[in-house]
Amino acid sequence: MKKLLPALAIGLSTYIAETSLAQQRFPVTTLNVGVHLIQAEVALRDEERAQGLMFREQLGANEGMVFRFPDNRPVCMWMKNTLVPLSVAFIDEAGKIINIEDMQPQTQDAHCAKRPARYALEMNQGWFRQKNVKSGAKIDGLPK
Repeated sequence: MKKLLPALAIGLSTYIAETSLAQQRFPVTTLNVGVHLIQAEVALRDEERAQGLMFREQLGANEGMVFRFPDNRPVCMWMKNTLVPLSVAFIDEAGKIINIEDMQPQTQDAHCAKRPARYALEMNQGWFRQKNVKSGAKIDGLPK
């Protein structure tokens, strides 16, 4: 029994940590691409970018998350503990979309920008395609 208690405590701590992560929301900003408005949660710090949209069960039709990196850099995203299928647009410092990738839930496959990026914008999978938003489109309102 004494050996079992530490394992139970670790398991409970992990559960509590994951549950609290699932509840955390980030500040929201309004972005636009052409006539389309996006309500995007903003992830600025390392720990916010690491959490991203983990454990979310759904996103609204025009909701997403924008990740700002400290500088232009090679960027890859994955879907660990992410429950909804997403599309990610990698964006340069000028706000132009570099490339868009579809990502499957709860996978650890790397989805990478084709060149250094300053931002990544995650939306429900297919959002960019449905709105006819492609590489080269400009996203306005990105956090500085």
